[in-house]
Amino acid sequence: MLLVSVLALCACSLPRIVVLDDPLTPEEHVNLGVVYEREGRYDDAVREYRKASERLPVAILYMGNAYFLKGEYGRAEACYRKAIREDPDNADAMNNLAWLYYRLGRNLDEAESLVLEAIEARPDRADAYRDTLVKIRRAREER
Repeated sequence: MLLVSVLALCACSLPRIVVLDDPLTPEEHVNLGVVYEREGRYDDAVREYRKASERLPVAILYMGNAYFLKGEYGRAEACYRKAIREDPDNADAMNNLAWLYYRLGRNLDEAESLVLEAIEARPDRADAYRDTLVKIRRAREER
């Protein structure tokens, strides 16, 4: 009878594998997220970026990009704002938030200010940011 009880206990409980440490570095999570993003697997990308963002703040920018591609603009905006709060010199986050506003056709004054800040923060990327600035200024003129 004791043997039956032990077997019943074993049959009811499943072995579990517990991972105490994440085997991937934050950079590896970002790289995996980029692969998922390129495959159009945006939910998987967001999950990887979220894991990375715990120790690598730039992953918040990547998460915002994935949300943008998913069409979840509110979440994208929140991520870009958080990326800027955590790194006030994050020119890519400034530019991407400005681009988001341009695409939505709102907050164009703020969008222009954000791009100008991005150009000042990263003059080496000024050409890419000027493209956003030109589009925002055209959109403002058309209003």
